[in-house]
Amino acid sequence: MSLLDIYGIAAVAIGIYASAWFSLALMLKRNDIADIAWGMGFILVVIICYSLIPSTRVSIVVSSLVILWGVRLSMHIGFRALSSHEDFRYAQWRKEWGTAFYWRTFLQVFLLQGAILLIVAAPIFISYTSGTDAFGWISGAGLTIWMVGFLFQSIADAQLSRFKKQKQPGQIMDRGLWKYSRHPNYFGEILMWWGLYLIVVPLSHGWITIMSPALITYLLACVSGVPMLEKKYANHPAYQVYKSKTPALVPFSKC
Repeated sequence: MSLLDIYGIAAVAIGIYASAWFSLALMLKRNDIADIAWGMGFILVVIICYSLIPSTRVSIVVSSLVILWGVRLSMHIGFRALSSHEDFRYAQWRKEWGTAFYWRTFLQVFLLQGAILLIVAAPIFISYTSGTDAFGWISGAGLTIWMVGFLFQSIADAQLSRFKKQKQPGQIMDRGLWKYSRHPNYFGEILMWWGLYLIVVPLSHGWITIMSPALITYLLACVSGVPMLEKKYANHPAYQVYKSKTPALVPFSKC
């Protein structure tokens, strides 16, 4: 099965998947469940590829890593959602979109997320369709980078969850990994996708998957990740002090 064939099948499946989550969001009146759907959507792509194309060593490695990441992230976000109100970003859009709320939610939250997912999932598709099975030192380096990113994100999420349960009014999270990066969870996410890119880049046509980590890096650093959270705390005095001495993403850097 060719890359275009499997992409077409996955696109239809993700379209149905996004529509189902949109329907659930309407029933629950919570658009932030899109964040739960994000990680699980990649697992759906893995299932589709695994079901239709013979596996290789590289595809098994990539699939295992994606499943581990997707399950952990979706569970973390799911448990967080159960104990809180709708995420402030989605709540803000709910107010801003007014009468256009429903169609903009469907198009700009769920379908757009599905389209982005299909681009970011490029390493999965290539690992199954490249026709090669090369796992050398570059892939090994990618696996190491992925593991560092996974640990970074997992530990940062756990530290933030504990902090939220005991924080005092006006207090900000500036300990643990958060002492070295204002968004260590996003840094970990970015590392993982660059790691997956390195794992598959030795494969035939593997180079095209650079669009995956490049897009994730751009979105988290410039669009929906860091900028939106920084805007939320723009008038928070303690956060501004924290911001002045702590890198936004990369620990021990100025970025």
